[in-house]
This record gives sequence, structure tokens and C-alpha cells, in this order.
Amino acid sequence: MTEIFPGVKEIYSKYLDVPSTSPVDGAGSTYRWHVLDNQEELAQRGITPVGTLLCVHGNPTWSYLWRSLLNHVSENQLAWRVVAVDQLDMGFSQRTGKFRRLADRVNDLGDLAEAMDLGDNVTTVGHDWGGIISLGWAVSHQDRLANVVLTNTAIHPAGFELPSALKLATHPAVHGWGTKTTRAFLQVTHSLAQPALAPEVRKTFMAPYTSADVRDGVANFVADIPFDPSHPSRPALDEISEAVRSLSVPALMLWGPKDPVFSDRYLRDLLGRLPHAQVHRFEGASHLVGEDRDIASPIFSWLAGNQHVAESARAQSSTPYQPMLAELDSRSDDHSTAVVDIHPPQSLSWSQLGERVNALAAGLQQVGVKSGDRVNLLVPPGIELTSLIYACLRLGAVIVVADAGLGTKGLGRAIKGAGPSFLVGIDRALTGARVLNWPGTKIAVGSLPATKRKLLGVAHTLDELLETGSKLSASQANFTAADPDADAAVLFTSGSTGPAKGVVYTHRQLAAMRDTLRETYDLKAGSALVAGFAPFALLGPALGATSVTPDMDVTAPRTLTASALADAAVAVNATTVFASPAALANVLETKSELNTAQRKTLAGVGLMLSAGAPIPEPLLAKVQELVPNAKVHTPYGMTEALPVTDIDLAGIRAAGDGNGVCVGTAVAGATVAIAPIDALGIAGDEPQYTPNVTGEILVRAPHVKDRYDRLWITEAASSSIDGWHRTGDVGHLDDAGLLWVEGRLGHVLSTTNGAITPVAAEHAVQSVVGAGRAALVGVGPAGTQAAVVVMETVPASRKPGPAENALATKVRAAVAQTGTEVAAVLVLPTLPTDIRHNSKIDRAALAQWASTTLAGGRIRTP
Repeated sequence: MTEIFPGVKEIYSKYLDVPSTSPVDGAGSTYRWHVLDNQEELAQRGITPVGTLLCVHGNPTWSYLWRSLLNHVSENQLAWRVVAVDQLDMGFSQRTGKFRRLADRVNDLGDLAEAMDLGDNVTTVGHDWGGIISLGWAVSHQDRLANVVLTNTAIHPAGFELPSALKLATHPAVHGWGTKTTRAFLQVTHSLAQPALAPEVRKTFMAPYTSADVRDGVANFVADIPFDPSHPSRPALDEISEAVRSLSVPALMLWGPKDPVFSDRYLRDLLGRLPHAQVHRFEGASHLVGEDRDIASPIFSWLAGNQHVAESARAQSSTPYQPMLAELDSRSDDHSTAVVDIHPPQSLSWSQLGERVNALAAGLQQVGVKSGDRVNLLVPPGIELTSLIYACLRLGAVIVVADAGLGTKGLGRAIKGAGPSFLVGIDRALTGARVLNWPGTKIAVGSLPATKRKLLGVAHTLDELLETGSKLSASQANFTAADPDADAAVLFTSGSTGPAKGVVYTHRQLAAMRDTLRETYDLKAGSALVAGFAPFALLGPALGATSVTPDMDVTAPRTLTASALADAAVAVNATTVFASPAALANVLETKSELNTAQRKTLAGVGLMLSAGAPIPEPLLAKVQELVPNAKVHTPYGMTEALPVTDIDLAGIRAAGDGNGVCVGTAVAGATVAIAPIDALGIAGDEPQYTPNVTGEILVRAPHVKDRYDRLWITEAASSSIDGWHRTGDVGHLDDAGLLWVEGRLGHVLSTTNGAITPVAAEHAVQSVVGAGRAALVGVGPAGTQAAVVVMETVPASRKPGPAENALATKVRAAVAQTGTEVAAVLVLPTLPTDIRHNSKIDRAALAQWASTTLAGGRIRTP
């Protein structure tokens, strides 16, 4: 069909005359509107729409903004009518010569909707100031409203100042020149796209606004921003934004977090008004989120899901629910040690920990923390963090935990995404929060000089909260037990497979995780736990286990030394130790520093756990020598489900060599299945248990996460098989029912010979004398990818590039034994890994580097 604009069929473009009922217009006024409407195309195809999307643009865009929705319906033969309007004085609609305020524009939209006979199943879709206008129509037509979709918008100042970009645009010295006389405001808006708009798209967005005499609407829109309470449009804004709370229809918010105007603070305000809304934040996207990312696919997928709501098949625990605080509460008179800090030395008994938790909870309550509030904890593992976590659980507040190891950028992205109401941190964290504008009322862990406190914007300190809380009786504190199915925690992934994702757990799911660990490893009350991995230290009080974190930088596992591990074990007479593979590798490297007493203490350890990445049998064997009387286990799991399976050293030895890493059998309460992959490495949708079939690993358990936080698209994909979590890992079950992990789904090579998983080939490389860690990556288009080995050498190579011929020949021969032909062998001094575990190789970065290197580009370090 002929296009009237790039990407817009001519059949969609319509003009219609609509009588105005707006008070700003005289009686009998009629205006010509321009809309994009697919009604005629649907009729030609004999399709009766199931509903209508009423799409409203903001300033200074027009209906062209919504072309992807029209095209998605057309390309996929969907039964949805899409009506994208050009507001009066905007786009190709008539210039009215009137200053149209917010109330007028809401009224205008109502006039158009009536004239077009949209039916009774209307979904409003709004962007920018089209958000509040579409919601204005929605709240007054709830009998016809089916759904609400919003992209970067704001519907109330919410206590914030006008964003700097809009503050400049509204300044009397700039307003007329920037918004009407010149194209500056349009050009700045268009420049926000990430990536940049194609020249023809930028030209089309500019098309209705080529001269000053057609830009009155742009200027008036900016002048009508009602941030000041005395602004003429403020009453209308207040009325609509408050009425939004009455909406009960499904709502979806798609957001670009890099938006310098409508930032995450306005998303948080919207969620306060529409708490039931589904949200997806597109990391890296900005104001023009519909240009930056595909929003059409998720919108129509979401709409389809709303039409067919299925009963969830989530796994249920066989253990009766007991709150995370149950063990702590039962030991209020117990004066034995509960938690220990190594540096500086400090410990609390169970009784003291309970008193501290309750006092801290009461203090937090007094400063406004309530059930459902998110509290970001930027505190190292130890007594303070343990107390804070259980105090928040006591209140029903939601703890937000993100590693400092994510780096400043990654940590800031995680915190802004979670949107906490309160932020508790050490000095360094509070400094970052101030400089980088992290959200939340600031609470300092330590005492601060008045000047520094003011500089960092600190409202309270923990000492103040403890002092306040300790003076209150239990009845004054008024603690109410949390709803088991309410949110309890947002825990962030390591970021090893992309931007760190927030993983939401309810109180019931956290309790199920505790129960699974207790049953699988017999971690009963009286155990003593050394946790070189923070999450396990935090579970200590819930398990009734005395816990201690070694003297180490928890954001850098390789800083754990043998002496530090042994000192921690001595401090609690440890029965159990948990550490990551990277931490254990350094422990083994420094074991010569251990004295006789430390070795004796480690000999008393009964259980050694290590997880976070595949662990070679030789490394585990050396660990066994360090803890000769311990059962050495390596659980397999992830932030979304920890643990999933378990195997001990004896089990690994019995399993022998195979395609991948043997991670054992499912832990208590969990079920594992496989969704087979095809020749292109794409996983299916049917859980299977057939031996030796490679596919995506699926897990079902009571302790699987509730959802990904504000990542609706990601969550929909991960839970697309009802009742199962798609792990993104690939592997197979063997004849004995043992699970073997073969790599990540995203790392599967798609070659002319079919799909190839990487782990078997990587193990083959590591068997070559002089080889270190290795990654098998695919280079080239899907279906014809070439297999390339990127590896470390021992000793380490001095510079990146092709491997020496002799080494490359040996590597090719070794990998050929697994059935894979290697096209090239490249070496690096060090392979890039994730920060949290220091052991998960960044294969995506290596694949990109290998592709550039083999294409003849300058050889750099990835």
C-alpha cells in the first residue's frame, strides 16, 4: 500500500470535522482533526475489532509517534482498532487560534471520541502530556474503559521541582524563541532518542511544525505546564491525578529511564496512584521510548494476556508457613551467640539481636517506614545489615539489596529502578546517593558531623532510630504481621548476563528458601555458619544458625584469604562454610599462612558449600583437603531460585565426564525439567524429562521468585510456561536423572551443523597443557556461526590476539573430540568476568571482541 509518511500507510490518514464543546470555544465551533485510524483496513480484511486503542501524543510530537502500533496490528492480523490522534493545534489538526489548557484538551479528546464512536472496550495510550490528557478522558469514562497504557509521562509535580529542561523552556526569556520562533524545542526533543532518529523519521516528526505560524500549540503546551499551585490548569491536574486512584482496570507502564524530563520519580508517583500496574523499564531508553524500543509487541502481548487470565500453577510448599522472624522470636531468652562481626570484633546474643531488631523497627516506624515501603540497604554484611533486614521484615517493609560490586553505574541503575522510599547507608554510599541523586529519605549508619550530615542530606541516623525505638513499648510500636504473599525483598542479580535485574520475593517465598536450605543441608538451630557469600549470612537468624562474615570485601570474593576464613570459623566454632569458587580459589592460594589452630578449626567444619559458577573437580578436591571432615557440596541456583539442585564431591566423581557440568538432583521441594532447543538454539514451550535431550533448564519450586521487578517483558518471557521459571541456562538430564549444565541459552552457537552448547568444548580446551579458562563463542549470522575459542594461557599471554600455531593446533584437536570444529583460537591475558562472583565469563563481550578482531579491526582488550 502507498505510504503517506515513512512507515504509515495512506489508508490510515483521515480528517474529520468535530463540533467542540470546550468552554474556550464559541457556540457552534467545529474543528478539523487529523487522525491515524486502521478501521478501514480492518473492514477490508473482514475483521471485527475486539477493542480500540485511543493513542494520545504529547508535546511536540504527533500521531506519527504511534505508527508502530498500527503496523503491528496490520502485520500480525490482529483484531484491534488503533486511533492515534493529532491534538488540536498540533500535528496536522486544525490551528484553533485559542489557548487550549489542560481541561480544554481533555474535553477535546472527549469530543473526538464521541464523534468516532469508539465503542465500549477502549484502551487509552498516552505519552508525555498525552498521558494526563488520556487519563483525564479515562477517569470520566470508566464505563467504557478497558485498560490504561502509559509511556514516559507525569501526571503531577509530586513534590518535585520542574525538570530543568522544562524550566528553561518556560522561562520568559526563552519560551517564545525556543518553542515558536525557532525549532529549538522540537530539535531538542528529537535529539533525546536513543539511538538517534533516522533522518527521514526526524524530518517526518518535524513536518507539521515547519514554520512559526503553526507552532502556537507547541508554545502553548509548554506555557500550560501546571507545576506551580497557582497555575490556571493546576485544579484540573489535581482533580485528574487524584481521580486516577479510582481506576481499577489493568494498567501497563513502559518507561525509558534515561529521560531527562519524565524520569523515574514520576514513574514512582504513578505507581503510588496505580499500584496494580505492570511496569517495564527499558534500560538505556529515553523520553521517546516508543522510538527507542519496540513497545508494540509488549502492548499487544499484554492486552492478549488480559483477555485470557489463567489460574497460576505455581508450586506450593509442603511445609506450613512460618515467618522469617519465627526463629528469632522463639529465642528471646536465649543468651547464646547469634551473630558475630570480625572487624571490629562484636557479637550479639539471640536475645540482644531480637531487642535490637525490635527497637530498630520501632524507630523506623516512627520516621514513617510502613508496610510496603521499599528500603534500600547499602550496608556491608554484619550485625548492622542483619538487624536492618529483620527490622524491615518486622514492619512488612520491602528490603532492596544491590551489590556495591555492580559498580557505581550499575548500582545507581538498580537503585533508581527499584525506587526506594528510604535509603540506609554507610558514608560512601550516602555520598554516592547525594552526588548521583539516588532516591529515598537518607538514613546514616554511623553518626555524622552536622555539616557533613547536611551536605549528604541525611535525615536520620541508626543510633537515633535505636534510641527512639528502645523507648517505645511493644504496644506503642504496633507491629502487625506481614501478609505472607506481600513483597518482602528485591534482590538484584549479578549483572553477568546484562543489566542487573531486580528479583522480587514475597515473605512466603523467602520462608520457602529458608526451609529448602534447612531440609537440604540439615541447617538446623545450633548450626554455626561462615558466609563468604552475603545472602547466606542474612539467612542465618531465620535458620537459627549463628552466623559470621569473614574479614573480606564482599564485593570482591577473591579478597577472602585462608586466614580470614579460618578466623571467622574460629569465632563461631563453625559447622558450615559457604564461599564462591573465586573466593575458594584464593583461599587455596593462601592456605600456607594457616597455623595449627586454624587448620584444626577448619577440620571441624562439617559442611562446605560453594556456588555461583561451575566448579572443576580438581578445585573441589583441594577444598576437601582444607576441610577434611566436611561434606563438600556445590549447589546450582540463581538469584531467582536458590538453590535448584545439589551435588557433592563424591557425586561429581561418580558422574564422571560428560557434556557439561553435573550439578546433581533437585533440592527439597524443587522440580527440574527441560524445554528442548531446536537447530537455531531456540527453546520450546513443553517441559520434558527425556534423558539426554538438550534444552533450556526449567525449575518449579515454592522458593522461586515472585517476579522480576518493573520488568514486565522479562517476567512474561521467564514465566511463559505456567508454573515454571525459565532459567536461561541450557543443559540435559542424564539416564540417572542428574542435571548437566551446558551453558547459557544466549551463548548457544547456531552453526550449519545445528546448535552447539559451549561447556563441553571449553572443558576440552582447559585439558590442553598451557591452557587456562576458555570460552567458546559464535561469530557470524545465526545458522552459519563459526566456533571461535577465546582463552587464557598459563603463563598469561602478554597481549590479546591469535594464539600461537602450536597451541591453536592442540586446542582444535581437543575440541574436535567433542564434535565441534574450531574456526579460530584467540588468546587474552584475562577473560572478563562478572563482579559478584569473579567467575562468570562475559561471553557476549568476547563474541563481539572476537568478531571485530577476526574482521581485521584493531585488536583491543574487550
